[in-house]
Amino acid sequence: MSRIYEALQKAESERKLDRREPELDMQDQPASATMTTTVAEPDDVFATPRFADAPIVTEPYPEPSTRRLGGDSLDLSRIPTRPWALSLPQLPALLERGPAVEQFRSLRSRIFELRDISPLKTILVSSGVPQEGKSFISTNLALSLARHKNSKVLLIDGDMRRYTLHQILGCESHPGLADYLAGKADILEVMQRPGALQTPTAGTAPSLPNLTFIAGGNGGDKAADLSGSPRFGELIRQASPHFDWIIVDSSPVLPVSDAVNLARWCDGVLLVARGGVTKFPVAQRAQSELKASKILGFVLNAVQETPEVGGYYGYDGTAQ
Repeated sequence: MSRIYEALQKAESERKLDRREPELDMQDQPASATMTTTVAEPDDVFATPRFADAPIVTEPYPEPSTRRLGGDSLDLSRIPTRPWALSLPQLPALLERGPAVEQFRSLRSRIFELRDISPLKTILVSSGVPQEGKSFISTNLALSLARHKNSKVLLIDGDMRRYTLHQILGCESHPGLADYLAGKADILEVMQRPGALQTPTAGTAPSLPNLTFIAGGNGGDKAADLSGSPRFGELIRQASPHFDWIIVDSSPVLPVSDAVNLARWCDGVLLVARGGVTKFPVAQRAQSELKASKILGFVLNAVQETPEVGGYYGYDGTAQ
């Protein structure tokens, strides 16, 4: 029995020694060896929008474009001014009074209310299928925001397949977003501001000193790959400190994946439906496709019957 007792004592001593040895080894390790345990918290990684984390990820290995286009070095005074010929019939947000402009002011007020609840600056506008009026809503929302308390607004045509915002504003479409995402142009080269404002119809065009525009360019068959480029997140990150609002018009959700790719870098999504045309299942599917993003609400466009509050379209600003 004494031998068994001695053997147990010896084994217990060895186990205690084994437990102490790792503690000594950890003290001998350099401090950096324990860093991996402090950066693997999922809540810390996903608590902020992805573009906000970009500087932390890319700082050890900065790409040339990041060094050249750092947010602090973005000089908005270098944005070129170009002549615009506004299509006033498609821009009711420029009116001084009337039911149409009041509905856009109502939409603007709802968005400000949402921003009071949670951070909101970059808004992507999309729809389920084509011809529902998303480009009309995007442009007029941007104009309404730009005319409110001198807010600086960046309007981006993110529909690189059927880019049409330049037609509404009456300006050039190149270089545009597709050229930037493909690395063919830098951020200032694709931006433009209105210089001399003209109108193809009778009427006086108001000045738009607070609006900056990025046209779509021509993505063609490469639009899907371009929309998934991290350079779009870099564009948003660098432009964000210089603007109060960033409005992104995107492709429809159901036919292509471009809108889902761009929405990853935006704070929220507005979905557009057309009164009397958009089917409820289409709206449901569009919302489902964007389930990874924050959906701000639906805009009902081109209703045949005027809502009781009056105006061009109805708006449901209930946060999802």
